Amino acid sequence: MSTSWLAPREQFDVPCTIEIENTFESLHAHVDLDGGLAMNAGDAVLVHGDPVRVPYGSKVVLRRVATVTRANWLDRTLTMLLARLELTELYEVSFSSGSKL
Repeated sequence: MSTSWLAPREQFDVPCTIEIENTFESLHAHVDLDGGLAMNAGDAVLVHGDPVRVPYGSKVVLRRVATVTRANWLDRTLTMLLARLELTELYEVSFSSGSKL
């Protein structure tokens, strides 16, 4: 269900730096948006460009353009509510071994 008529989303492009590392010490990919933009609950980032393959033992730093879509008030509220509900699922997990000593 689209809520864009109820609460429109702001969308804009911003340059970014992508760091991808595939080594024994670390396997990660980070995106840093220029201008120190803070991300909030429900916001989305789409990085444009061709897929990147980093061979084992390598680290790559790239410059790309990303589209940031800011969540509207409804999306932000739903995201925070669903995150809280998913967190409470952990409370139902038993960490006991099941055997009585």
